Amino acid sequence: MSNSTNDSTSIIKRYAVIFVLMAGFVLAFLYAAGLFGGRGVTAQQFVNLQENEKPNASFRRAHAKGVCLQGEFVASGLLAPFTTAEFFQKGNYPFIGRFSIGGGNPTAPDLASGVRSLALSFTSDSGQRWRTAMNTPTVMAVRTPEVFFQQIKLLTPDPKTGKRDETKIKAFFAAHPEMAEFNQWKEDYVASSSFATEKYHSINAFYLVNNNGERQAVRWAMAPQAEPQPLDENISDSHPDALQIELAQRLENDVVRFDMLVTLANDSDDENNPTVAWPEERTVINAGTVVIRAVEPQQGSACNGINFDPLVLPKGMEATADPILNARSAVYAESYRRRARESFQQQADSQKTGQQKAGAQ
Repeated sequence: MSNSTNDSTSIIKRYAVIFVLMAGFVLAFLYAAGLFGGRGVTAQQFVNLQENEKPNASFRRAHAKGVCLQGEFVASGLLAPFTTAEFFQKGNYPFIGRFSIGGGNPTAPDLASGVRSLALSFTSDSGQRWRTAMNTPTVMAVRTPEVFFQQIKLLTPDPKTGKRDETKIKAFFAAHPEMAEFNQWKEDYVASSSFATEKYHSINAFYLVNNNGERQAVRWAMAPQAEPQPLDENISDSHPDALQIELAQRLENDVVRFDMLVTLANDSDDENNPTVAWPEERTVINAGTVVIRAVEPQQGSACNGINFDPLVLPKGMEATADPILNARSAVYAESYRRRARESFQQQADSQKTGQQKAGAQ
């Protein structure tokens, strides 16, 4: 076998891992767009695919493993000319958040995941709400839900053989040159040893709307103020919760800060295409600082009950026509309903067991 063939196979295997993890970011929104309705695919079937017939009861179907956060967003007010959104007017806004790793396994090793995520939920005294879910990749691999669905099906091993069809995968790569930027990101990306030193991207674009009703397409990224460092010697890199332990130890000494860097699109940028990064020379505004003050286990904590649907937007923000972005809510809701139902059943079973034990005494 030639070196080029070996390299090609190696690249495909490497990207397969990241694509499957990113499935959790997108499979949860395919049905809502109505793109597959004519083919008899339901929201329930998409969540079934996400579960891979092995659901972890009461956990999220994607990004199952994570920790809850508390802190505030210190808005600079520099976005005020572009939006009436309350959370971008100068001031401090508390949030509940969550760091997580990719995949549906709530016991997966932290450092083995190729995708890390940061989600934030804001609620104001006036009743406005904003939720944002961000990931380490800068772009999506493909542009539409249909193509993404084809991709995941190809990357899912055959249940009988446990293998993927490498020939079909190579043909898929060749047929979709829009994957180039994602592939380059994956080639260059080096995971850090801390949630606090990753950069998290909105990936999809949104509109800011000002007092005159004028819309400005934007994307944003949470850029860490802390520099990457090797994992502390008292934390084993083989520990399954290495990132969670590192974060807790870091917060014992100081808060964790991220700058919210908002990029403004110009007329040549396609806000509906998440596979293409906007040029670096675009105007970037520091909208403020995310300050994380506390971390706690997700089970039983406030973030566990939040559906981080990024289409929950305050006045002064709107969704673009990005087909992937606009397909999210229906299956997000289906996934949430499933884990809520499972949690309720677990509580009911536990209560019943307790009553039976008390009756036997």
